[in-house]
Amino acid sequence: MKHWLILIATLTLVSCSDKDEKRDTKDVEITANNNSNNPNKNPTVIIDSNTVDFEADRDIVDEKEIKGGLNIKWYEHGEGEQVKAGDMVNIDYKVYLENGEVIDGNHLRQLASFPFMVGFQMQKEGWDNALKELRIGDFAEIFIPASEIRGNKEIEGLIPKNSNNILKIRILSFNEPTRVIDGTRIWLMNENKANTNLFGETNRISFHCWVSSPSNPLYFNTEWENNPYGYGLGDGGLVPGLRKALINAKKADLMFVHVPSKEAYGAMGYQDLVKPNEDLLYRVFVMAVTE
Repeated sequence: MKHWLILIATLTLVSCSDKDEKRDTKDVEITANNNSNNPNKNPTVIIDSNTVDFEADRDIVDEKEIKGGLNIKWYEHGEGEQVKAGDMVNIDYKVYLENGEVIDGNHLRQLASFPFMVGFQMQKEGWDNALKELRIGDFAEIFIPASEIRGNKEIEGLIPKNSNNILKIRILSFNEPTRVIDGTRIWLMNENKANTNLFGETNRISFHCWVSSPSNPLYFNTEWENNPYGYGLGDGGLVPGLRKALINAKKADLMFVHVPSKEAYGAMGYQDLVKPNEDLLYRVFVMAVTE
């Protein structure tokens, strides 16, 4: 349970599956997920994490210190594209305390890789700043001071306050979206294909979501009060990008949605929660689609 809490602090993943349901293309432009058009996007093959010994002694081929006191030591330099803010990357990783105890990692969920969206402070600024120094294929060890990860927050019985972290990470590949609608990118991480009732103009949808901006991670979360959001296409209240992403969603769909600022709040921003011209990241779990 404690390890699960750590993973919640990054992204929640259940296995991806192919999407073959008919999608509504009315009034939206949909770009298919086709990695063959950009050979740099997936230059490496995902290898099961159980085949890589993270604890083995390795030669350091390069080293760099960056802002915030982060120190990056490369075991291997990849030849893929540089990681940047807004990229969803598949990572194979373990996080250690300085005493060598493993406190986090995709292996704890029996996953060969884990999807991580860069630039939204899912693990405060430490992870974002470090990953933007890496490229596809890199294998590195990163020292992250407590101030750049959790500060004086603790997870009782697992992570003490003011704990420095050592992140060992392989950047495996870019995680391409399932579809793109007017610049909004959608990753369908899980679906129950037995559910065939699609959200559209004639029904309503109920969903849990959290939302982050680059400057304000997890500023809204319906699960905190167990109060899912109910919505119909005739209602107001949703940014255009999220509204389009929900079309044809089904009960039990789990998706991540990256909404560009032009499809969110644009140059106006939103109160003190979203700065002008900021993108948004949503995690959406569909509870029900009803007539």
